[in-house]
Amino acid sequence: MDADLVIGVPDSATAAAIGYAQEAGIPYSEGLMKNRYIGRTFIQPDDRLRQAGVALKFNPLPQVLVGKRVVVVDDSIVRGNTSAPTVELLRRAGAGEVHLRISSPPIRHPCFMGVDMATYDELIAHRLSVQEIEREIGADTLGYLSLEGMIEALRRPLGRFCTACFSGEYPFEQKAGGFLPRELQRCGTVERQQVR
Repeated sequence: MDADLVIGVPDSATAAAIGYAQEAGIPYSEGLMKNRYIGRTFIQPDDRLRQAGVALKFNPLPQVLVGKRVVVVDDSIVRGNTSAPTVELLRRAGAGEVHLRISSPPIRHPCFMGVDMATYDELIAHRLSVQEIEREIGADTLGYLSLEGMIEALRRPLGRFCTACFSGEYPFEQKAGGFLPRELQRCGTVERQQVR
């Protein structure tokens, strides 16, 4: 890709942005400064608060961005309603092009294991294709890391990680009253535990 600089969405994507810049041979720079007093915007209870949080959370650096073709690396897109304001913020600061790269696969399935994520209907990648998300958030281009690429980067076997939010393959079966790990079902441990 032809671009002038790579920036990360601080702080969660800084390391991925530096790695992307090194691999692509494009200079890395800081283009967004983070207000350390604003928490994670994706877990706010409604869209209005999430979008307001982005405006308060990031300050763009126009002296770095004006007229530049910018690759913006972020860690994930959950609902998409913080990505669109971030892209708009960069455009208002003078970026000529905004190419969004995500250092995870698309999140198409909710997490039922304690991560405060959205329902299926709220997850933008469950409802829309990559091209539709690109248009929805206003980026010039959008690209995600593949699941295979993510696992390869981790240098561990696939079975060592839960990838359910990406693949929809949960490590448990839902039963009345809760969830049951698949491995317990396969080996018959469940029946033994229930007898005790």
